[in-house]
Amino acid sequence: MPTQLDNALEAIITGLTAEGQPFATVPFTRDGVTMPAFAAAPPTLAHYFAHFCNQNKDIPFLVDGDIRLTFGEAYAAATCVAESLVRDHGIEKGDRVGIAARNSANWMIAYMGIIMAGGCATLLNGFSSGEELAYGLDLAEARLLLADEARAARLEGHAHPAKVVLFTHGNPPAEGLVAVWATPQGAPAAMAMLAELGPDDMATILYTSGSTGKSKGAWSDHRGVVSGVMNYVAQSAMAKVHLESGGEVITDQPCALVAVPLFHVTGEVPLFLQSFAIARKLVLMPKWDAGLAIRLMAEEKVSYFVGVPLMSYEIANHPDRENYDLSACKSFAAGGAPRPVEHVTRIKEAFPGGFPLLGYGLTETNAVGCGNLNENYLAKPGSTGRPSKPLVDMAILDDLGHPLAQGQVGEVCIRSVANFRGYWKNPEATAAAFTDDGYFRTGDLGYLDEDGYLFIVDRKKDIIIRGGENISCIEVEDAIYAHDDIGECSVFGLPDERFGEVPAAVYTMKEGRPAISPADLRAFLLERIAPFKVPLESQMWMAGEALPRLGTQKIDKRTVKARYLGQTAAA
Repeated sequence: MPTQLDNALEAIITGLTAEGQPFATVPFTRDGVTMPAFAAAPPTLAHYFAHFCNQNKDIPFLVDGDIRLTFGEAYAAATCVAESLVRDHGIEKGDRVGIAARNSANWMIAYMGIIMAGGCATLLNGFSSGEELAYGLDLAEARLLLADEARAARLEGHAHPAKVVLFTHGNPPAEGLVAVWATPQGAPAAMAMLAELGPDDMATILYTSGSTGKSKGAWSDHRGVVSGVMNYVAQSAMAKVHLESGGEVITDQPCALVAVPLFHVTGEVPLFLQSFAIARKLVLMPKWDAGLAIRLMAEEKVSYFVGVPLMSYEIANHPDRENYDLSACKSFAAGGAPRPVEHVTRIKEAFPGGFPLLGYGLTETNAVGCGNLNENYLAKPGSTGRPSKPLVDMAILDDLGHPLAQGQVGEVCIRSVANFRGYWKNPEATAAAFTDDGYFRTGDLGYLDEDGYLFIVDRKKDIIIRGGENISCIEVEDAIYAHDDIGECSVFGLPDERFGEVPAAVYTMKEGRPAISPADLRAFLLERIAPFKVPLESQMWMAGEALPRLGTQKIDKRTVKARYLGQTAAA
């Protein structure tokens, strides 16, 4: 039965979404299907930035080493980037402009500037190889790429359509983004674009690895991204009202540590973009380091932490944790991968004044899906929570798209105005991703319990989730098959305490060909795909006989995995 917290939150969100209230909804029809949309949401991300950066102009926003910017200063900087993109680089509405770089304040300013110039922010995976980066640029038909030196160097020698413009980190925007910086003369281009951009225009492309191998470019319009952001804002407002109704006085500015990649939807939507509306300060770090994270959390009074499950667990177990005051942090959220139940207990023990949280969303849903928080998460740590109101309509469907009864396992499907519009230049994959009545097929198998809580039990797609990064088994297999001496192979996930899952591979040699050691095969793969996709030498095995097959003559991956999982356990 619903908990006391369930009932309290239900009453609060009902009040916040009532007619005339900040998060009231109106019917919106897309592709013949009517669904709720926010009545008062900004029409585009450009309007969203303009409104909230003005409203919060004097409030601290970005902390990146010695660089500190208010919301107003960040917007002024983005206006200069937008001016240069239009005036100096000829960017027009709808042009795809890539970003390939590590996290930084200048990454965020670049994102804002692309949107404010009318461009489509095309977020390339910063861990990708040069070949993968070039593929993403080619797929998106990107005109321009804003890259740091490390990613630009990887691209050298790979053909792609984009003009590469370098930017740097750790310095003021006017210095780091000097190659895309122009002071507006007269009416700024960003202001003019507010009159041209609309909710149906392209906003973003994010890349997703699925069961088909090559990454797909999931594109969203402004309505979808803004709706996803505002659904998170509604949830944050609900949580704030709940805390205040219990007598808690919230006076400090909310603050979050940016520990997840900004090119992922978790970093982009609930963390970065939501912060404009809730006036949240963001503290950046160059790369994940639990010790540095603890120090920054104490110094900046971080109140909200989100990362893959590994991160909050490392903080809870870090030997220096007791040396710092982390009492300001009330929420330890995780997303991007399942969180082991024992992690939930350990985090609550380490931070008795806070709570672990779990979110479930996908690139294709603009991170919107479910949430499990506070006492409810401790009571049902194996669940991703209830569908997030007011936008999410979740269903458990069979292969034909028919709804299944409560408790039955089927494909988790999500319908909302926040969903992406399709896979760029891939109408077949787009059609296969949606049911006839507009539900996005997540590829995850799960069920809803009697209280409406979602439990994920398996994946339909052939992917591995390593520390929040999706790895397509087929993509890694294709890279292995690129070696002329390989006869057959099978790639699968192995459980890992740190990353949740890691890739593993079994392979055979073509008849008469010399044996290839796991070390040599790993070196071969590292030249072709991102390092996180390549199995470690200890997790690759050369089989001395043909791999087992199903009646269809496909490799029996379950049998292969079970056999080598047993070997790993024995070792």
